[in-house]
Amino acid sequence: MSHIPQIRIPATYMRGGTSKGVFFRLEDLPASVQAPGAARDRLFQRVIGSPDPFAKQIDGMGGATSSTSKCVIISPSSRPDHDVDYLYGQVSIDTDFVDWSGNCGNLSTGAGAFALHAGYVDPARVPANGVCAVRIWQANINKTIIAHVPVSNGQVQETGDFELDGVTFPAAEIVLEFVDPADEGEGEGGGAMFPTGNLVDTLEVPGVGTLQATMINAGIPTVFVNAADIGYTGTELQPAINEDKAALARLEAIRVAGALRMGLIKAPEEALKRQHTPKVVFVAPPQDYLSSGNKRISAGDIDLNARAMSMGKPHHAMMGTASVAIATAASVPGTLVNQAAGGGQRNAVRFGHPSGTLRVGAEVTQVDGQWTVTKAVMSRSARILMEGWVRVPGDAF
Repeated sequence: MSHIPQIRIPATYMRGGTSKGVFFRLEDLPASVQAPGAARDRLFQRVIGSPDPFAKQIDGMGGATSSTSKCVIISPSSRPDHDVDYLYGQVSIDTDFVDWSGNCGNLSTGAGAFALHAGYVDPARVPANGVCAVRIWQANINKTIIAHVPVSNGQVQETGDFELDGVTFPAAEIVLEFVDPADEGEGEGGGAMFPTGNLVDTLEVPGVGTLQATMINAGIPTVFVNAADIGYTGTELQPAINEDKAALARLEAIRVAGALRMGLIKAPEEALKRQHTPKVVFVAPPQDYLSSGNKRISAGDIDLNARAMSMGKPHHAMMGTASVAIATAASVPGTLVNQAAGGGQRNAVRFGHPSGTLRVGAEVTQVDGQWTVTKAVMSRSARILMEGWVRVPGDAF
């Protein structure tokens, strides 16, 4: 009896921020996977170990959470004045699809470091010691990200003393700049940062009721609601929501209603194949709480509390893209996020999340009555965990 052997594909397993994923160079992928399509999706699902009805991803590289069920393709950039193109796939854990609708802000950090590891950056631009500004074209959303990657003795510096809540060990700090991160392509508002044209909308959510919501396209399409309006304090950790199926259903209903109102989908059933976007984040004024790592977070050290949903479950920390949305909305007077932070104008915000706190800067302007964000900045870190080859059965794609 003949058997189909496994094939091996060069790959790098990386942590970026509070996420990790499998990174590929485009030229290393099998020919049938170098272009978008079903073969690419099937390969990435098999690499990660999805779809898995047990939701454990035992037979793959995934870690059975939205933060660890990810694949990335990096290639020399097709855009002028950029070093690399970065394409991100969010692999569903237990259902049969890969979502390409948005970016992963955390793995954007890994994309910058990987570009240097892979030799994609012109050596003339890489200092022997210092910081290299890696210019990334985010191909999912057609945006520029600049990763300021530390370099030591001509190589990416991965170790250091920068601590990031949600990551156990310190590493070298990488500063990310999200340039012009407002989404220009979707929404009934003609591509505006606030697609409905309003800072706060009344959102009718079937089975839930009427909620106040701020809907924004910045970093990633996001629906903000007040924690108190849905029965929360804003200090919840994952276990408070994870096993509550009724709560998860209500939060998904909010996400679907927001997606419809933002013009991201035309019918509710389309949300099943677009789970990565939009995000739902509920916010509250600052309060003391104990983080998931037993760190005492003081209300006096943060501007607000925020909790986010990712792929149907609460995120263990905060997505990088949602952090951009939080900082941008907090900088615009009148949004729910700005109100939770105490109102007024600001160019940075520090918010509490389940694993600790995060500070993000945002530069917003208003022109002819329309708000836009020119840049958002945050610090993350990245590290190679393993490199070599990933193996999949030869008939997997």
